[in-house]
Amino acid sequence: MSEQEVLTSITNGIGTITLNRPDALNAITPTMLGQLNDALDEMAQAEVSVVVLTGAGRAFSAGVDLKALGDRDLTGGSVGDILDLPARSATAKLADGGFVTIAKVNGFCFTGALELALACDLMVCADGAKMADTHAKFGLRPTWGLSARLPAAVGAAKARELSYTARTFTGAEAAEMGMACRSAAADELDAVVDEMAGQIVANSAGSLRAYKDLYRSDAEASVGAGLGYEAATAYEIADTDERLAGFRS
Repeated sequence: MSEQEVLTSITNGIGTITLNRPDALNAITPTMLGQLNDALDEMAQAEVSVVVLTGAGRAFSAGVDLKALGDRDLTGGSVGDILDLPARSATAKLADGGFVTIAKVNGFCFTGALELALACDLMVCADGAKMADTHAKFGLRPTWGLSARLPAAVGAAKARELSYTARTFTGAEAAEMGMACRSAAADELDAVVDEMAGQIVANSAGSLRAYKDLYRSDAEASVGAGLGYEAATAYEIADTDERLAGFRS
């Protein structure tokens, strides 16, 4: 039986999905993505109104576990279908499922993890959470939706700055730039998200589904086209292996 890299719970109509590799800062593996998809399917069957996605320990997720890729060729800076296909499935379920999704960013949130968080309807961050889009730092390119969802969240100019520099920013900054709807002190984060989820679940489930569809429809022209282009387009990136050499052994 596979190790439980994702945990689930449901309380009062609110589902919680926890990325559960705390010793590895919840780094993303193919197993984790498979279990994340299963967890989202479980939430859909349970007919919850709100799903909170978070991480165990001191990280939301440090991003893709490069060691889990083994000797696979990262052609064109892509991590490959072993991760891309289940990740795109999970982000689609987070973005388009019949429940409101909240990314509770409790700590480190880098690159692929940021793509998961951006797919959620709402993001709430610990003030001091460390976040970044580091694809360019490692000779990679986004393949899970960041190139469409990040500019939709913060605007084109800010998205370019974050991606081109690969700089680290805080959860408080994420809220200031509009990526997150709110940030809070680390010791208050659970209470803030619990209160928000409770306010949402108290409303009409039908209305929430309608809003989710309407917001999706409004964004579809730009974000939907961007997601398709990102997934379908290949690039020549020659220095990926060199930049990742120290992280895959």
